[in-house]
Amino acid sequence: MAKMTLEELRKLRDEKQSALQKRDIEGKDSRIVIGMGTCGIAAGAKTALDTFLAVLDENKVDNVSVTQTGCMGLCYVEPTVEVLVPGMPDTIYGKVDAATARRIVEQHIIAKQLVTDHLFDRPAADIIKKDGGR
Repeated sequence: MAKMTLEELRKLRDEKQSALQKRDIEGKDSRIVIGMGTCGIAAGAKTALDTFLAVLDENKVDNVSVTQTGCMGLCYVEPTVEVLVPGMPDTIYGKVDAATARRIVEQHIIAKQLVTDHLFDRPAADIIKKDGGR
């Protein structure tokens, strides 16, 4: 293994600190929760996780935390990802590969539109209260 220069070590430290900050939920209003049970990992959840982190960086989105959870119980559509954004229904996406992860950030997180072709769970329209109270 080649030795790293001090500059390379500093760059690596900065990259890792940035990735760790994305996992911190404090002060962030949106969340991406990736199912990292054995079935999710086997289906490619690690690739999805890496893509979410990269695309959030590319778009300089810093109000979103990216965390992991165990099995969500939707093994047939792994990798699964739950997205929580204020003003939108809590949503679970399935079959999330790298391209879909990119679309979720650009479409759901930034543009506030659901990625309907990967949608596997959300509240029914008649359950979401529109009058704020009843």
